[in-house]
Amino acid sequence: MLKLHFKDGRQAPLWLTEERFTIGQDGRNQLVMSDAGVSAFHAEIRQEQGHYYLSDCGSQSGTFVNDERIGSRYQLRSGDVLRVGTVEMELSDPAKSSVRLEGAGARWSLQVIKGEHQGHKYPISSSQTFGRSAQCELCFASDQELSRRHCEFFLQDDVLYFKDLGSANGVFVNQEKLVAGPLRPGDELRMGSVSLLVIGPKVEIEQPQADEDATVFMQAVKVPKPAGKPQVSQAAALNPARAQAAAPQVPVQAPANGNRRLLLVAGALVLGVIVAAVVLLA
Repeated sequence: MLKLHFKDGRQAPLWLTEERFTIGQDGRNQLVMSDAGVSAFHAEIRQEQGHYYLSDCGSQSGTFVNDERIGSRYQLRSGDVLRVGTVEMELSDPAKSSVRLEGAGARWSLQVIKGEHQGHKYPISSSQTFGRSAQCELCFASDQELSRRHCEFFLQDDVLYFKDLGSANGVFVNQEKLVAGPLRPGDELRMGSVSLLVIGPKVEIEQPQADEDATVFMQAVKVPKPAGKPQVSQAAALNPARAQAAAPQVPVQAPANGNRRLLLVAGALVLGVIVAAVVLLA
């Protein structure tokens, strides 16, 4: 797909997405220019089977490609310079440019693995917007699920980041809906029906470090409370004898072994008396 760049920088580049792209002063044209020498319907670009053809629409000042005046159905190619009136525009093909940039050592790129432009790889070397608008650097005009300006890709410290520009259907990174953040090689983005694969160098993304000066809060240890002192009534405090009488009396039990010995001795005496009586009677 060809892209139209304005040499005077009057506006952002335009993708040639329509089958018929018209240029002129009339407001019904896709590209409206009020410059001197531009007719109401000056020229048109038609897209047929992947090729682009420029035709002059009977303008007074003419339409030029690479400083040569053309008539009808002039086939356009990447690198051609168009002149309408005094305005010069250059055509580029980002798909072919990506191959040259990769050879020059481009570090980050997005490859379309599903949807419009499937198989194309787009290098990311600066801030680039993604959406349906022809003014987006990454234009996917036929996907109605995309917003006109869906999201933005940009580099920061050699790391690729994305930011949702308030799109209607959102941005999904590895099937998780996110608003913004860094990307890693191998991440898969989904926007509308378009899926993109992130290609780039292996990078380490800094994680926030702990602040050495931060206060560390430890869990409090529960200390058992000391047993309460026995409550002494006011009367007992004034009269110690009453306090002693009021104190609970704990019964003292005799040792169990002493009682057992007494029983054994008594039993032996009784048995001796019985034996002596039997002997006397005999």
